[in-house]
Amino acid sequence: MEGRRDVLYGALYENYVAQELKCRGFPLFYYKSSAKGEIDFLIETDMNRVVPIEVKSGKTYKRHSALSNVLTTENYGIDEALVLCESNIEQSGKITYAPIYCTTFLEKQ
Repeated sequence: MEGRRDVLYGALYENYVAQELKCRGFPLFYYKSSAKGEIDFLIETDMNRVVPIEVKSGKTYKRHSALSNVLTTENYGIDEALVLCESNIEQSGKITYAPIYCTTFLEKQ
C-alpha cells in the first residue's frame, strides 16, 4: 500500500480541527440546512460572536457555497468566517483563509 495517494485528506483535516477545537475548550457544533448547506464547525467566542469554520483540503478552497450563504443571511448576524486550508493567510471580505495548523492558535476571545 506504500505510495497510495487516495487518502481522504478532508476527513483527516476535519478530525484534526475537531480535536484542536475541543482541546482549546470550544464545544463542537455543526450546521446543516437543506436550503443553505453544511458548515463544518461553528464556534462561539467569549464575546458571544459566532464564527463559522470550513475545512478544505484541496486547491478549490475558495469555493464554499454554504459558507457564502450563511454569511449573506443578514438575520444570522455573522461578521466573520474562517476557512482552514492549504494556503497562506489571506483576507477576502468577511472570510479569513489560514493554514490548517493555525487551528492551534484559536482562542476564545
